[in-house]
Amino acid sequence: MSSNDDALWRRSASELAALIRSREVSSREVVTAHLERIEAVNGTINAVTRVLSESALVAADTADRRDPLGPLHGVPFTIKENIDVAGTATTQGVPALAAAVASVDAPVVERMKAAGAIALARTNMPEFGLRISTVNPLHGRTLNPWDQNRVAGGSSGGEGAALATGMSCIGLGNDIGGSLRNPAYCNGVASLKPSAGRIPHFMSMPPQDGGMAIQAMLVEGPMARSVADLRLALTILAGRDIRDPVSVDAPLSGAPVAKRAVLVTELPNGPIEPATVAAIRDAGKALASAGWEVSEGMPPEIETINEIWGRTLAQDFVVNMPLMEQVISPELAVGLRQLFERFDPDGMPGALVNAERSRLSRLWSAYFSEHPVVIGPTWTGLPFAHDVDLDPKTGMALLTSTIRFITPGNLLGIPSVCVPCGVDAGLPRGVQIYADRWREDLCLDVAEIVESAMPAVCPIDPRWL
Repeated sequence: MSSNDDALWRRSASELAALIRSREVSSREVVTAHLERIEAVNGTINAVTRVLSESALVAADTADRRDPLGPLHGVPFTIKENIDVAGTATTQGVPALAAAVASVDAPVVERMKAAGAIALARTNMPEFGLRISTVNPLHGRTLNPWDQNRVAGGSSGGEGAALATGMSCIGLGNDIGGSLRNPAYCNGVASLKPSAGRIPHFMSMPPQDGGMAIQAMLVEGPMARSVADLRLALTILAGRDIRDPVSVDAPLSGAPVAKRAVLVTELPNGPIEPATVAAIRDAGKALASAGWEVSEGMPPEIETINEIWGRTLAQDFVVNMPLMEQVISPELAVGLRQLFERFDPDGMPGALVNAERSRLSRLWSAYFSEHPVVIGPTWTGLPFAHDVDLDPKTGMALLTSTIRFITPGNLLGIPSVCVPCGVDAGLPRGVQIYADRWREDLCLDVAEIVESAMPAVCPIDPRWL
């Protein structure tokens, strides 16, 4: 399968918005190009679960008749299946929720539409977003377009694979344990995990309010193929919504900082995959060429952060386990029990878990005051084979090892940008960029420097075709 290099589905969201705004192309042409790409590719990848073709084409025609509504006027976008889109089911990848049709849009969908964007399709995810690979009993498995035998990441794996193959130019996901960042790494695309509270989260169907893990660690965020698109999406999505009591209005940029970056090339409890270490050092070279002072080091107490993240998550989900077991697959139930065994919810009082989270946040903020940017791995290893994360003997060890540098973003509520850094041995490689809370601008600035120094990665055709 090959396609013309000028095909509209190859363009970024920002480029498409500019073409539509100048009337060089119509919104209908752009939407049609992506619908045709879905038709050509999705049967192989299984990233898109529902195509909103009729409503998308009507919206495109409306966009073509009116003056630009906002910065994404006429541009299609995709939405993970645990984010409400009015008139479609928020299935969470669970058969019992296949008919759980939302009556209103989630705040992030509402804001994308207000910016002129057009809802194109829903994308796949694991059950309740509780795996770092994407498969469920309702829609099946999403394949990694680089290697069909490896995971596409999760839980926003459908978004990652759709973006990587040109079925979407920009999409919405969420993240409580790397769910925006895991698929960005596996598929070779970019993602922004914002500071906790930066972008509002709300579901119209019960339960509308989660426990401490949801309140402190879950964020909504954009995925795309370019850092410029992430930056644009942040300006659209950020800001308080009264439906989310954690959300705030906060400036999108902060005071100037010293141009110092730390490269994390080693972590406790195991090595980092060599191609990723090379990518981290290449990112450091790009920053050094741009005038940054770059050194290798490690932020404080990574092991403790992983432990407190796991306990925070386990304490939330163990409460809901009796209800969840009625609707989730037996395989996921086994995986969750392994989580509870590894991070025993009764092993540390909740008050102490929360106190530790506060202490660690303070330590990292002090570290960021001296080292404003930290660049490290997204995953410590390669995308793994399907379902090995559920192996009863080794699955939990694989999970905790893989996301050792993912968990600081969630536990501490800090922003992160993932950016691809070329291809090694047929798989995309990439890095993750951290900064202190509310400093998405630093993450994005550094990500753009890194991106400009690296070869383009996506979009691609599925590599086995």
